[in-house]
Amino acid sequence: MASTTKKEVFISALVAGFLLLLSCPVLAQDEEREKLRELEAQREFQKTRAINARLDSAIQLMNLEQYEAADVKYRSVLASMKSIPSDIAYYFGKNSYHLQKYKQSIDWLTKYIQLKGTTGQFSEDAAAWLKKAEAGLLEQRQALSAKTVEVLSRDFTIDCGPSGKVQCPVCNGSTVVIRKDYLGDKYSTCGYCHKTGFLSCDEYNKLLRGQLKDENTRN
Repeated sequence: MASTTKKEVFISALVAGFLLLLSCPVLAQDEEREKLRELEAQREFQKTRAINARLDSAIQLMNLEQYEAADVKYRSVLASMKSIPSDIAYYFGKNSYHLQKYKQSIDWLTKYIQLKGTTGQFSEDAAAWLKKAEAGLLEQRQALSAKTVEVLSRDFTIDCGPSGKVQCPVCNGSTVVIRKDYLGDKYSTCGYCHKTGFLSCDEYNKLLRGQLKDENTRN
């Protein structure tokens, strides 16, 4: 009986030892995976910390009106993130306005407003900057259009069509020019269209080149 018990104890110990040997590689793998998870978490933490530091630096530069330097920082932050927080959309949109990148500003400020509506921390400011950016873009496009017309009129002779005349752009065909001063509106006869409201094609091209004289200023 005693011999049988010793044998059973020996067998049990042998089985336990064998199972322990089998479990060692599994335990080692679990420990390795846990270490890898910890390292990955540390890397993500350091990455997020570095991104937040660049963002804080960009905001500070923007507040110091160093918009070009801030733009570099903001772009670095955007390139480092897969999902962009709404606050960055506001900051980048505002900074883009100061760089006269109005279309870009409108895009990012609109994204912020779409995400946060009227309840966001910067919703009121975003709406104000968006309005300014839209006005800036309109002025920019008008200036570009005017510049294009200026190049055309300076470098080329414009074909006025079969009629050989065009409506006077100075008085818009009314023969009267209205100028504003501190006393109010001041009316005068147009000095370019000979009281007809039209210019000949030659006169029109001279006007575009700045060569057509105002009859009201002649001695």
